[in-house]
Amino acid sequence: MPLDDVARRRLLALVGLGVRGRLVVVGVNQVRDAALKDEVVIAVVASDVSRHSIDKVVPLLRARRIRMVEVPSAAELGAAVGREATAAIGVVDRELARGIQALVEAPAAARESGPGGAQ
Repeated sequence: MPLDDVARRRLLALVGLGVRGRLVVVGVNQVRDAALKDEVVIAVVASDVSRHSIDKVVPLLRARRIRMVEVPSAAELGAAVGREATAAIGVVDRELARGIQALVEAPAAARESGPGGAQ
C-alpha cells in the first residue's frame, strides 16, 4: 500500500533524524553491507531508481526478511538525508525502525489526527 503525503513526509523526517543520530546507513552499498551483517532492521527504498540499483539490494533484503518501505523518489529520499539523491536507506536502530513501522502501518486517519497532523 503506497504511503499518503502525510505519512511520506513524516517518514522522511524520521529518516533525516536517523541520519543526524547515526541510526541509518545511506546508499545501496552501505545498506547491502549492513544487511549482510544483520544490522538493518527496516529499509527505505526509492522506486524510481535504476533496475541495477534495485537488483543490488532488494533481493538481499527479501532474503534476509528485512521489511522494506517504498518511496516514489530517490531525489526526495536523498533530500531527507542531505544528498542530491539516494536509492536506499537502511535503519540500524530498533527504536527508529519501530517508529517507522508504526507510521507505515497506521491508518491514514490516525496519522492526520496525531501530533503535528491536521486537526
